[in-house]
This record gives sequence, structure tokens and C-alpha cells, in this order.
Amino acid sequence: MTNAYANDTREHDVHTWFDAARRRDGRFDGRFFISATGSKTYCRAVCTRGKPTRRHCNFFRHAAAAEKAGLQPCPECRPELAPGDAHAQSDPGAQAMLARLALRRIEDGALTTLTLRALATEFGVSVATLKDAVQQVFGLVPAELARTQALLNARQLLRDTTLPLGEIAGATGFPAAASLRAKFRSHYGIAPSSVRKLPGSRGLVSEPGVLSLRFDYRPPLNWPTLLTFLGARAIPGVETVIDDAYLRTVKIGDHRGWVKVAPDPHARGAAALRATMSLSLAPVCITVLTKMKTVFDTRASAADIDEHLARDPLLRTAIAANPGMRLPGAYDGFELLLRAILGQQVSVKGATTLAGRMAAAFGEAIETPTPALRFITPDPARIAAASVDRVAKIGMPGKRAQTILTVARAAADGELALAPGSDPEVVRARLIEVPGIGEWTASYVAMRALAWPDALPLGDLGIKKALAMTRARDIVARTESWRPWRAYGAIYCWLGLSSGG
Repeated sequence: MTNAYANDTREHDVHTWFDAARRRDGRFDGRFFISATGSKTYCRAVCTRGKPTRRHCNFFRHAAAAEKAGLQPCPECRPELAPGDAHAQSDPGAQAMLARLALRRIEDGALTTLTLRALATEFGVSVATLKDAVQQVFGLVPAELARTQALLNARQLLRDTTLPLGEIAGATGFPAAASLRAKFRSHYGIAPSSVRKLPGSRGLVSEPGVLSLRFDYRPPLNWPTLLTFLGARAIPGVETVIDDAYLRTVKIGDHRGWVKVAPDPHARGAAALRATMSLSLAPVCITVLTKMKTVFDTRASAADIDEHLARDPLLRTAIAANPGMRLPGAYDGFELLLRAILGQQVSVKGATTLAGRMAAAFGEAIETPTPALRFITPDPARIAAASVDRVAKIGMPGKRAQTILTVARAAADGELALAPGSDPEVVRARLIEVPGIGEWTASYVAMRALAWPDALPLGDLGIKKALAMTRARDIVARTESWRPWRAYGAIYCWLGLSSGG
């Protein structure tokens, strides 16, 4: 058997992976990729094609490793649709954590807008330290990870849309159609047009004027409970939940529109969601899709997280009632921070009301096919230009209005990075420096805006009630066994309280 995978792969992993691939175990989808010796393609664990014998299997921790070995994505299981590897967040050690955080940012497209130096600065390390961490953990350099992700994104758009090649190039970080065409030829040995001819490539699957893209997850996913959570906290005018779908307005650069996410009716038994968005968002469709993956936490290995947390009798009942719950993410980091500040010392309903007033006062008006979607979420620059009195006028104390202005100015100036994968300790420390922001707000932001799975809002009244504890040190000790998934434990605490558990 060829060990064509990252440096830290253990023989135990190989045994587990082979068994998972043989059973097409969805819990391992995206956590490794497999190829037969002599094959030209690599597959997901859930691929329905016949599997080679174990001695003829090659395993890869990341798609970039498979492509570095000269392989192409399987046209049937489509590795470009696989969820990422959430289990990585449980790896011990500072170097592993840095590498995993960097991977998340790179897969989300950070290197299309930032230099590697700027990304390293976000983590408070040198470029050499960042590159070394990524190479030690994945056996790859950041540029290889970024290139593979861009090519996989392009493959998805080629197969699932009728967008012109130039628009696909722009949406996936290539300067022009010619550069994308050249990269396909040098990397895959084929023209992009060849991908469009593959069986199952069907272009737009919805009504004219919209773009429709699939994104996969590892089952189970508790869609009704997740929608209920998001719906209760939806910003009036900006977000809404209708039937089994989440909808919201979007603005990225000069591109404005709307997006709707619901279970995918075209997935043919696969565990998948579908993002349908206005065609006006085509130039930024991959960015929108990436943000939706964060909102619905599609990287998570829910079955493993539930199994880990259910060892605690306190959480067991809530998990049994709500299996597969995800960590509800944030579409926009500043929007979530604003919502968290508005939620200080008020109910969820009260915070939602204030958030709606902020949207009406500071958001841009937009017309959409959904009457409930009327505003673009407030831009930090627009809030930063306002006075304390104007912000306070929506119904809050002057000190809280000043806190909002302070973070809005920091976000507008680029001093506050609130992206999934940002270093949670760096961001938390920066937030706590702001007068009016305490432990609860900082940890809640780390939990939902940074998608940090081990964040725990110690000052949360619901968690204190569920644990029957008030002192932070007692709560930390009591929840030690939840690590590295304390954020999910917090969600289950809230669900347990809401259901009377």
C-alpha cells in the first residue's frame, strides 16, 4: 500500500479509512480521499464505484495531496462537493491548531484577497512559521491548498452552471478565462470545456434568473432545529425563514442580491443542501456559497460530536431529542458581533427587535422577490460615520451605542478580523479590550462568527442554569470533558432548557 498522504498519517488511520470506504460511510466523507494504484482519479469515501483491494489503495488526507500526485477528481462522486475536515480541530498542539486554522481560511478563499504575509499577520506569526506548520501537518504548502481549492470551485461551476468561462474565472480567483484555461491544461491536462461534457453536468437546475449550487454535509443534520434557532435570531428585513428554507440579502463588493438555502431535492440520496441565489451574485457566487457552508456548519462531523458529548448525562437528553445539531454560524462576522452587543442583558426577542431597527436605520434598501427581505445588513462604515445619539436612538443606552461605534470603526478600518478560521484567542483579546464587551460577547462571537468549536460563553445565564453553577472556574472544570466541542455543548444546553430538558 502506498503511503501517499500527509506526514502525520498513522497505520490506524489507514485501517479505519479502508473500512469506511468499503462501507461508504458518510461520517468520513471529506476526511480523506482514496485512489486505486494505477488509476487517474481520486474519490470520496462515499463513492459508489467499486473499491480496490486494500493493498492497491492509496489514501490522501486532502484533495490537494491527491492532485499533487497527478490525479483528477472522480467525475461520479465529485470531490469538489465533499465537506471539509472538521475533525482536525481536535488535534492537540499549537502547530496543528495553526495549520488547521490556516487551512480553514485558505479553503474559504483567503489567499484570493490576502497575501500569505497578511494571513500570517492575522495569526500573529511569521510567514515561515505559517508555511512550516501547514507543511508539517498536511505535507503541502499554502499555495498548493489554495490552487486546488480554486480549481475545484471552478469544476463545480463548470458542471453545475452555464456561466461563461470568464465569469467562472472571476468567481474562483483567476485573472481571466485564459489563465483558468491554462491552469486546467497544465494541472489536469484537459480543457475546461471537457468538464462540461461529463455525464451529470446539467447547468442551471432552477428557474431563469437564478444560480443554483449544491453543497454537501456529513449526516446527520438536524435541519428543523437549526432553522428554528436561526429563525428566532433572524434580523428583520435582512433574514427570514420560510417553510424549510433560510433566506437573506447579500452584498459583496458592488454585487447585491439574495440567497435561499434548503435541502437539495436534486441530490439523489446524497446528504446535500442547495443554495439558490439571484444571478446578480454570479461574480461572487463561490464566496456566497462559502459563507452558507459556515452558516450551516457543513464541515462538522455531527455523529462523532454527539457521541462525544452524550457521555455527559446532562447533555444526553437534549442530544437524543435533537441529534445532529450544528453550530449555527454567521454569514457576516460584523453582523453577528452587532447582534451579540444588542443582545446584552435583553431577551432573544428583544435583541431581534433592536437588530431590525438597526437594519432599517443603517442598512441599504433592496428589492427582492421576498417581501420580508428589504435591507442589506448594516455596513460597519455606515454605522461608524454616525453619532452616538443616532445609534442610541434605536433604543439602547448611550454606553452601548458607543461600544457599537467603537467596533464599527475597528471593522471599517480593517483592525478587526471576524472570519471563520481567525485565531479565536487573538480576536477574543481584541474584543475584550473594547469597553462594553465582556467574556460572554467575546466567546459568543468566537463561537458563531469564528466558527470555533471549543468556544464557551462562560457568563451565559442559560449555561449557568443548565449546569446549576455560577462561578466561571466551576463551569470550566465541569465542561472540561466536552472539549474540543464545548460550543456544541452550549447549544445543547440551550436546546435542553427550551424543551424543558
